[in-house]
Amino acid sequence: MDFRALFMGLAFAFMWSSAFTSARMIVMDAPPLFSLSVRFLISGLIGITLAKLLGESFRLTRAQWRATIIFGLCQNAAYLGLNFVAMQWVEASAASIIASTLPLMVALAGFLFMGDRLKPLAIAGLLAGFGGVVLIMGARFSGGLDPVGVALCVLGAVALTIATLALRGASSGGNVMMVVGLQMLVGSVALIGPSLAFETIHITWTWRLVGAFAYTTLVPGLTATWVWFKLVQRIGAVRGATFHFLNPFFGVAIASALLGEGLGVADVIGVAIIMAGILAVQLSKTAPAR
Repeated sequence: MDFRALFMGLAFAFMWSSAFTSARMIVMDAPPLFSLSVRFLISGLIGITLAKLLGESFRLTRAQWRATIIFGLCQNAAYLGLNFVAMQWVEASAASIIASTLPLMVALAGFLFMGDRLKPLAIAGLLAGFGGVVLIMGARFSGGLDPVGVALCVLGAVALTIATLALRGASSGGNVMMVVGLQMLVGSVALIGPSLAFETIHITWTWRLVGAFAYTTLVPGLTATWVWFKLVQRIGAVRGATFHFLNPFFGVAIASALLGEGLGVADVIGVAIIMAGILAVQLSKTAPAR
């Protein structure tokens, strides 16, 4: 892993984690599914335009088309859609903590459904990581954390796990920006129906909404996705996913700094435990077999 890959990984982790705070700002002033569908439409069109300017084409490999559709449905429509709805009632820091368990859930899913073997370090990491989540959520439930919102975040994390497992093959074959743009459009189309069916389209125009929407569209939505694909292409999915161990820290820190969300002792200890658990799971994958 060279300096460029390190910088890309840190940038991705920060951008990915910041999305929860900007999403929380958006749902304060606009319906979640409608705003998310519009965001995906804009991001997708920008992505496709950039792809064409870079000389990329719509000629994707079969694996890329499959991953584009599954990624668009599972990550964009299901994962982000559920999180946007949930953040009407759940703090951004809580949503980011649940979502940060992605590497743990991927490792567990690989063990349960794909026959992957878990090394002792990975087992310890899984137990520690999920234990940290239980510690934080237990303290927050006693403080009035909304259980329905938490359930939606958990379902979203499951959908993101499926999307991550489907990513294999999407970063090879070129046309990375085209893949990014197309999977955004898949998410936009999938969300507009439920939005029109279940939401009242009422928007309170504020500078907070405009700034958060622009940031979410261009940075976590478009740039972070492109950086992730390029990072996986450069160092592989396993090494790239190691940077997810920073997401709990970044997610909680950004929400606290910009939204004033409080941090308790259980939060600090729990985040440290989750980070250690995620790092242990990822290091167990990169360690040479004996």
